[in-house]
Amino acid sequence: MRKRIIQILFVLVGGSLGAAFMPLIWGAVGLMNLHYVNNLLIDVLVGAIIFLLLSFALFIPISRAIDKLIKRAENFISAQTPTYILFGSLATIIGLILANIISIPLYHMDFFVFNIVTPIVLMLILGYLGFRVGTTRTDDWRKLFQNIGKKQTVEANDEKVLERKADENFHKYKILDTSVIIDGRIYDIAKTGFIEGTLMIPNFVLHELQLIADSADTLKRAKGRRGLDILNDLQKMDVMPVEMYDGDFEDLTEVDLKLIKLAKLLDGIVVTNDFNLNKVSQFQNVPVLNINELANTMKPAVIPGDGMTVTVVKSGTERQQGVAYLEDGTMIVVEDGQYYMNKKLDVVVTSALQTAAGRMIFARPLHARKGIREHNKD
Repeated sequence: MRKRIIQILFVLVGGSLGAAFMPLIWGAVGLMNLHYVNNLLIDVLVGAIIFLLLSFALFIPISRAIDKLIKRAENFISAQTPTYILFGSLATIIGLILANIISIPLYHMDFFVFNIVTPIVLMLILGYLGFRVGTTRTDDWRKLFQNIGKKQTVEANDEKVLERKADENFHKYKILDTSVIIDGRIYDIAKTGFIEGTLMIPNFVLHELQLIADSADTLKRAKGRRGLDILNDLQKMDVMPVEMYDGDFEDLTEVDLKLIKLAKLLDGIVVTNDFNLNKVSQFQNVPVLNINELANTMKPAVIPGDGMTVTVVKSGTERQQGVAYLEDGTMIVVEDGQYYMNKKLDVVVTSALQTAAGRMIFARPLHARKGIREHNKD
């Protein structure tokens, strides 16, 4: 079937080129005045036969080239959003229509450079420009179509209230990774309305989540199912839109690398709890929202000199250190804490360390010397 299609295309192209160029060839060989040779039917037949013979000779390499071209086109289209494809196609069609309108006077000229070559060049240039204009401003075009027929301004106190324009710091798509979906706090944050734009769940993240939910390990299976429940809750949420991304990047195997590439493609933000993905994204200049960083920022501030009551539960890494935990999971390293193991203890904060992975507080017992002396006496 493919061979037939290629041959038909070659015949059509050959016939068209024969009608355009065979008169020039007949004139060059001195057969211009022979009407049974120099006529439209013969020109078309000669061109079609020549290109039909070429199609037999070039079928295999042409077929391979077409296969590669189709595969690249499929990969490109599957990696784009429906909005990108829609506006790109419409703008390309408009560019081609403009090129044909401009070329109407050129079609009546006798010189083939003007009536054939120039219109083709115009269609290539204007078609490409139309595609670029349509795909680089998709958000603006969407707003334009949404606002057609609607009143653009509202009068308030005799002044016009203009629509706020999103600046360069605004990124429409918030792309969720597996860790932040399993964590679940993204649902509570989204419900509050603190996040703008659209939540996007890539298909390769959903696939990874399904593999975790089907794991033989009980703990992993529970996490995976929790993540699927969170996705269902996000889909039902009315506060902000949620979209699926069906494309994939077959040249990449790691989900983290796919997320970074998708964020670059859509000019989006990666939302994650993964410390390593956070660092890699920052290294590649991809904006990141880290839920752990947000949670740490929202914790009450602790300054040196603050007092608190903790229970030392285990030994620290350094000599005589003890470790305690607050209710929110913050680790407290207590100086000389080994002397108060499994006891409630009043401590004084000496310093605090804040990182992307969490917060760590250093403290000493409020009555350190007294407690140590009593322990040594025992």
